[in-house]
Amino acid sequence: MRLTVRMKIFACMGLLVLIVSFTFSLTTQVYTSGLIDQFQREQHDADYLSFSPEERIEIFKSYILEHTRLNALLKVTNGVRLFFFVAVGLFFSFWISGVLTLPLKKLIAAIERVAQGDLNVKVPVDSKDEYGKVAQTFNDMTFRLREAEEARRRLVADVAHELRTPLSIMQLKLENAQQTGQYVPPEMLLRLHDEVIRLGLLVEDLHVLSLAEAGRLALDRKPLDLSARLEQIVDDVKMEAEDNGLEIRFYSNTRPVTVMADARRITQVFINLLTNAIRYTPEGGKISVVIEDKVLNRNAVYTCVSVIDTGIGIPAEELAHLFDRFYRVEKARSRHTGGTGLGLSIAHHFVRAHGGFIRVVSEPDQGTTFTVYLPLDK
Repeated sequence: MRLTVRMKIFACMGLLVLIVSFTFSLTTQVYTSGLIDQFQREQHDADYLSFSPEERIEIFKSYILEHTRLNALLKVTNGVRLFFFVAVGLFFSFWISGVLTLPLKKLIAAIERVAQGDLNVKVPVDSKDEYGKVAQTFNDMTFRLREAEEARRRLVADVAHELRTPLSIMQLKLENAQQTGQYVPPEMLLRLHDEVIRLGLLVEDLHVLSLAEAGRLALDRKPLDLSARLEQIVDDVKMEAEDNGLEIRFYSNTRPVTVMADARRITQVFINLLTNAIRYTPEGGKISVVIEDKVLNRNAVYTCVSVIDTGIGIPAEELAHLFDRFYRVEKARSRHTGGTGLGLSIAHHFVRAHGGFIRVVSEPDQGTTFTVYLPLDK
């Protein structure tokens, strides 16, 4: 049985009452015994013995009552006893308060360290009561704070890295043009314009991603025929796939499949997934988009869309980080072939904002399957 703080307080107070009651009973017994001995010494004479038994009892009762009145209790002998009771009560009260406040003292010390910036502090969980729950919750909080701080540092470093390259290219070309004083050809301006567009897209993606992560992404959700929309998206990217020597097909056994979704955001999700599939599938490969209706998962009904490719695949150790910001699989580190590393993270948060989720299965050199689950419109 797990003891709560309330039960511990009750047990401690019960123990205190038991000890005080036992002490009081013992001292009362000793005091009464001494009082009887004193009565025998004072009343053991001829006059007392001449009384009848009934009268002797009445004399004894009067004597006992006279010596146990409140004013008698205030005499020195009883004052010592009263002081002993108070001392015992204060001692156990001090002990109980120490036992109950010790976990709080540890927690306060840990909170002060966190306030000073030390996120590695950890409070020992010594019990399973409310104090133990508070300590465990505090440890979980500091763990999340460490994760958030690490993510912030990575984000700052990644943003700085992503912005540095296009800015360096623009700065170098502008400085060369200024130093030579020659005519700037349209080709150079076009390259500068491309880098400006890249910066603008990066900043916009970061803005949208931050809104999605904060749960403040505005969605214009309306009934959407997902099957028809996917067919259109596949048709839009078909030319790019064929230029890369790839075959792309859309498969659907049922139409229409209606979901409540923001058409623009959902389109961006599947554009990102298909773009990645085209980018990492070698020539001669195949990309399939398959939609399934009324898929049961954890007692909820979803429509399920799978993007299947026969590409280079993803190592198992990389899958856990696949939806992190700026994360790119090692083989795709080139900024010209790997993108900014925000597409999958944005797709992940867009799907979550719709109440769904994404699963990925992949094997190196075998291909990858991204499966998007979206709640059905009821």
